[in-house]
Amino acid sequence: MGNVEAAARSPTERHLFPWVPIGVAVLIFAGFAQTYYLKPWFASPILPLLLHMHGALMTAWVLLFVAQTRLIAKHRVDLHRRLGIFGAVLMVLVFAAGVVTAVRAAKLGHSPGPPPLVFLIVPLFDIVAFAILVGSALALRRRTDWHRRLMLVATLNILPPATARLAVEYLHAPGLPFALGVTDIAIIGALVYDTIMHRRVHPAFAWGLGLVLFWEAAALALGSTPAWLGFAGWLTGFV
Repeated sequence: MGNVEAAARSPTERHLFPWVPIGVAVLIFAGFAQTYYLKPWFASPILPLLLHMHGALMTAWVLLFVAQTRLIAKHRVDLHRRLGIFGAVLMVLVFAAGVVTAVRAAKLGHSPGPPPLVFLIVPLFDIVAFAILVGSALALRRRTDWHRRLMLVATLNILPPATARLAVEYLHAPGLPFALGVTDIAIIGALVYDTIMHRRVHPAFAWGLGLVLFWEAAALALGSTPAWLGFAGWLTGFV
């Protein structure tokens, strides 16, 4: 318990962890306002059940993350740990729904620009990285400094779909480069702030940023290769 209480008094815990999740929630709401959250007020297409399930699960994840950080700030570690069980189950559901949604979108020919099978690697690698980060955070839940930072990186990693929509709708900019750039800058910003406050680079932030940069580079490098296109074609025919 002492480690948890000490962490709650740290500058990162007082400022970074309570406010970044709220910023994530605002960006996701803004990105999906027209097509999901405020859909009745906009003339957007009807969503299939799968997208409603995916949207509800992702929303639940973000709200849970906001709640979990607030519980730590209020020293409600007992409730935080109980909700953590629900969070582990929710992560599995988010991963499964994310994979199926991405594959179905590619099968139906949906893409923000690149050919659907080429683009499919982006959401799939994104959701795999999310699962690795959250799974690692859960495995290291007794090491609270690692746990919180990995959870923060995992949640920042799900920003691209929302920020890409903001880029296209309001900035008239290429969605994918903007979205990946925003995610990278947000994680680097959190790392820099944490490093300044604690006078060292925490390995959880370094490892998390490295994983995110790796999946982004791998997706861009492999998306157009025959091996990936063959696998993506098999996957879309299978699901």
